Amino acid sequence: MKNSLILIFFLFFILNSCAGTGSKGVFGTGVSIALDPRSLGTQIDDSIMQKNLGARLIMLDSSYILSVKTKVLDGRIFLTGKVNDPEEKLQITKAAWETEGVRSVRNDIKVKEDFNFNQSAKDLLITSQLRTAMILNKNIKASNYNIDTYKKKIFIYGIATTKEERKEVIDEAKNILDVEKVIASIFLVDDLRIQKN
Repeated sequence: MKNSLILIFFLFFILNSCAGTGSKGVFGTGVSIALDPRSLGTQIDDSIMQKNLGARLIMLDSSYILSVKTKVLDGRIFLTGKVNDPEEKLQITKAAWETEGVRSVRNDIKVKEDFNFNQSAKDLLITSQLRTAMILNKNIKASNYNIDTYKKKIFIYGIATTKEERKEVIDEAKNILDVEKVIASIFLVDDLRIQKN
C-alpha cells in the first residue's frame, strides 16, 4: 500500500511537471498571438506596409536588406540598424513617411560616419530655429512634426491638419537663414488610411 501511494505520488508529480512545462510553452506562445491588441485587419495592413517599406528600402540601396530592420505596429513604423552617413538615415526616414498608411515613424538607426562638430552645430542651430518658429506660429501644431537637418538641408516629417498648415510649415523652414533645401514629407490627416482615435 505504501509503495502504491509513493508510485502514484511520483507519477502524479512527473505528469504534472510535464504537463506544466508543455502547457507553459504552448500557452505562452498562444497568449502572445491571441492577446495581440490589433485587429486581424490591422495586422494585415501592418504586414502589407512592412513589405511595401522593405521594397522601397531595397530600391534605395540593396544593402539595407541586411543593415536596416523595420517593424510596423498599428501604422507606426520603427526603424533600427546602421548606415554610413546621416543623409542615408534621413532618406530612409523619408521613405518610411511616404509609405501609405503611416501614422508615425521612429528612426533609431545609428550612423557610422565620423562626427563633424562644426557641421553638427550649424545643423542643430537650424533645427532649433525652425522648431522655435513652429512653436510660436499659432497656425502650426508643432508637436505633430519631426525635424532633422543635415548639411543645411531640412527634412520635415509629420501630419498637418490642413493644407494651409502644411504650407506654413514649409514656408517657416524656407525662411531660416542658411537653409539650402527643404525636403518635406507632410501628410494631411484626411489623407491617412488609418485615422487616429
